[in-house]
Amino acid sequence: MKSKVVKNATEALVGLQDGMTLVVGGFGLCGIPENCITALKELKVKGLTCVSNNAGVDDFGLGILLHSRQIKKMISSYVGENATFEKQFMSGELEVELCPQGTLAERIRAGGAGIPGFYTPTGVGTKVAEGKEVKVFDGREYILEKGIKGDFALVKAWKGDKFGNLIFRKTARNFNPMVATAGKITVAEVEELVEVGQLPPDQIHTPGIFVQKIFQGQGYEKRIEQKTVRKGS
Repeated sequence: MKSKVVKNATEALVGLQDGMTLVVGGFGLCGIPENCITALKELKVKGLTCVSNNAGVDDFGLGILLHSRQIKKMISSYVGENATFEKQFMSGELEVELCPQGTLAERIRAGGAGIPGFYTPTGVGTKVAEGKEVKVFDGREYILEKGIKGDFALVKAWKGDKFGNLIFRKTARNFNPMVATAGKITVAEVEELVEVGQLPPDQIHTPGIFVQKIFQGQGYEKRIEQKTVRKGS
């Protein structure tokens, strides 16, 4: 079997071209594929459609690619921490599809499972439902949402083995497992890369069958998006 292990993000992203759709893991600034995002900026690919829970902040996460104007469209559920995003959206430069967070997670999961669409009551009667098919089940209206699959899926895990089995830590497990299933090519960057057999089978969150390329990342910042503290008593 051909090895899935590559040296770095640049090697992992070979074949990624202008205009592709990327499904990107992470929740806020937690569990985002930092090395892959940096490599994307250096590769100067453009016209990208990025599917992610959020768009990062101005100088970190996907905000880096917004700043360099490499993203044409964002499909997200939360975008309130990024002034660059707001400016490009308001000027008409950036196309935006806002999607309720649970619906976005399910659209990604459905895409990875080979499910082309599903019905949900979330968004009925709002702008989210505009232009979408509506059906009634048991007296309640539901809208049709389409599954999402990307040309590349980019995830970041705590640990992974050389076959691509992944373990995510805490909040990083929020979107990453679904994202890992939703790419024609899935790239995983990990904090620790181990030999096959070293990860407890019952602790693996994403089986290696979904991962095509894996590498050990470096230089993780692990920023806090908003730090909230209270005064001591």
